[in-house]
Amino acid sequence: MKTSDFDYHLPAEFIAQSPVEPRDRARLMVVRLGGSAGFEVEHAVFRDLGQFLEPGDLLVINETRVMPARFYANKLPGGGQVELLLLQRKDDNTWESMVGGKGLREGVRLRVQNGPGGEVISTLEGPRRLIRFEEPIERYFDIAGHVPLPPYIHAELADPGRYQTIYAQEMGSAAAPTAGLHFTERLLDDLKGRGIRFAPLVLHVGLDTFAPVHSENPLEHHIHTEWCRLPESSADLINQTRAAGKRVVAVGTTSLRVLESAAQQASGDQVVAPFEGPTGLFILPGYRFHVVDALITNFHLPRSTLLMLVSAFVGRETILQAYELAKNKGYRFFSFGDAMLLFS
Repeated sequence: MKTSDFDYHLPAEFIAQSPVEPRDRARLMVVRLGGSAGFEVEHAVFRDLGQFLEPGDLLVINETRVMPARFYANKLPGGGQVELLLLQRKDDNTWESMVGGKGLREGVRLRVQNGPGGEVISTLEGPRRLIRFEEPIERYFDIAGHVPLPPYIHAELADPGRYQTIYAQEMGSAAAPTAGLHFTERLLDDLKGRGIRFAPLVLHVGLDTFAPVHSENPLEHHIHTEWCRLPESSADLINQTRAAGKRVVAVGTTSLRVLESAAQQASGDQVVAPFEGPTGLFILPGYRFHVVDALITNFHLPRSTLLMLVSAFVGRETILQAYELAKNKGYRFFSFGDAMLLFS
């Protein structure tokens, strides 16, 4: 297995620069394993999701909320501008951050525009730094913070709320769990009316979600951990669903990673156990899934860990063929793009 096995050509015009309105008007490619070709494809619209589910099926959603965590700052005393993207809080005033700008070595002092002062206290891998602010930076999220859109989106987002799911609750992500962006209140009501249930969890998404794998051997790629929580109430619903012979449907790769991490904590007749803490689960082809029967996901970047994950779920050849079909049919790719429903 090589990283180049997960490469494909994607002209820039396929990368969605803005979300569709309303949210549930995004297209949905339904891929089922089986049939003479090895898999079958159906083309639908996301608002029709309920037609592919059954009463008693369980949708597992990630309730994380994206932080307005991109800040602009000036170095002191010179005044040169730099960019900070907060990734993970280490204590009340200290954050691991991705930085853009020259000379941001240990000891450099900063002043956030419309915000507090700070200092680089440690140089980490690549452009990552530990920065200690003079006071909690969260106080300035609404004053000076900006929504950190992915680097491949170049258009201005008029409504920052469109980069949040409608059920986002717990602040902590550097990026949105994009499979959930397609849900509307109308669609949630429709699904509940069909007898489909929901189980929430949290995984705070880090920037690894956008990072390509540079090593030719994927096993040499270092994936950073992300904090997650599967509450007891959701674990109970998942165990009940599987015991009843119904399907557990992960809304997004983030939900899937939490579920599979929680399976590692299970004992006895449990499928999953409640779980809270960091996960560094890196899913590659050959992985045996313990929990998830179906996956809702967007179309992912070439050579990314997420493309490797969906390849593990339904097969690399299946995914790459489905992606070529998607291009032929004019689907929109990446965070603001269309969706897939994958049945393993």
